[in-house]
Amino acid sequence: MHSTLLIFIDGVGIGQNDPAVNPFFRNKFKIFSEYFIETPHLKKQKLTTGNSFLFPVDANLGVGGLPQSGTGQVSIFAGINAPKIAGYHFGPYPHSKTVSQLKEKNIFVEFKRRGLNVCFANAYPKIFFDYIKSGRKRLSATSLSCLLSGVKLKTPSDLWKGIALGADINNFRWIDKLNYNLPLIKPQTAANRLLRLASANHFTLYEYFLTDHFGHGRNPEIMEYSLNILDEFLLHILKNLRKDTTLIICSDHGNLEDVSVKTHTRNPALTITSGRNAEELSRKIKKLYHIKKAILDMYE
Repeated sequence: MHSTLLIFIDGVGIGQNDPAVNPFFRNKFKIFSEYFIETPHLKKQKLTTGNSFLFPVDANLGVGGLPQSGTGQVSIFAGINAPKIAGYHFGPYPHSKTVSQLKEKNIFVEFKRRGLNVCFANAYPKIFFDYIKSGRKRLSATSLSCLLSGVKLKTPSDLWKGIALGADINNFRWIDKLNYNLPLIKPQTAANRLLRLASANHFTLYEYFLTDHFGHGRNPEIMEYSLNILDEFLLHILKNLRKDTTLIICSDHGNLEDVSVKTHTRNPALTITSGRNAEELSRKIKKLYHIKKAILDMYE
């Protein structure tokens, strides 16, 4: 079975070769220094190693102002130019003008129409489900896509059973902030769990949002620790990808690559493809709204 694993990482662009503002140059990230051998920057935005390709993707989409998560993520998951439809970049939640298209065109529902299996790997805590039951609907593009498509949202029980991942990868925040009695797991263990989930489905999505928080200057006390966990997690995924799996790592806009400001940037979004069809995807994906179509084209 051909499986596609999409790892969405919020707020990561390709920035300057300047350790004073760019943490990817200030700290050693193994996915760059060991896997791609070097770190991407604005003067060298494309890197290749074996069957893995790192390249820039346009997050501005012909609209002025700073790209935002709501319109950026809808562009990725629904395959539309969401900021153009909304009239401006909007976030953090989907703009009301794009919700109907997100319902009709999101990548989960497109796979389900083809009779293919899908999985959203993230687990949510009880307070999230209580929030939904209260009738409030300010949700991210990913969770809203699931609810609009009938895709099961995973629970703390799924996380405990090892069939889901926390948004923090290793359960640190679930233990420290949410007081769940969960084991702290290694990033490699989390990576293997995600690879198993991917192998059982035609399409699997995992979302990591802390990068955007760090770019905004939030949670600085855990930034280095969390980014190291993310780095080890992604490196293990890249090194242990199955031959029948296509991996896409993408983002919705720049932010973390320039910590001299606490806003998003107009830098290109960082994107990596690896495994089956990786080179073809690297040629097809130029803008955020190309990602969904490029994935679905593999299943024609």
